[in-house]
Amino acid sequence: MENLNGTGKILGGIIAGALAGAALGLLLAPEKGSDLRSKFVDGAKDLADEFKNKMKDEASSLRQKAKDYGNLAEDKYEDLTDDFKNHTAEATRKM
Repeated sequence: MENLNGTGKILGGIIAGALAGAALGLLLAPEKGSDLRSKFVDGAKDLADEFKNKMKDEASSLRQKAKDYGNLAEDKYEDLTDDFKNHTAEATRKM
């Protein structure tokens, strides 16, 4: 969970920085409005694509972690079951 929170903060910072940069670029650029709007739309599309790719990567990472934890839980369950069976068999032999 800690990594997810850190990733969210990083992505939020990237988005905020991109929006602030785009706004300043619009205010300070000596270009025609239509050219600026076109550049802004292109930049927004690039940012959206980058965000989408990062979310896909993060989702893939989370799926892998869930699978790993599931496998770990399965292994622990099998270990506990085997230990229980061994202790039960040992106790039965001592009777």
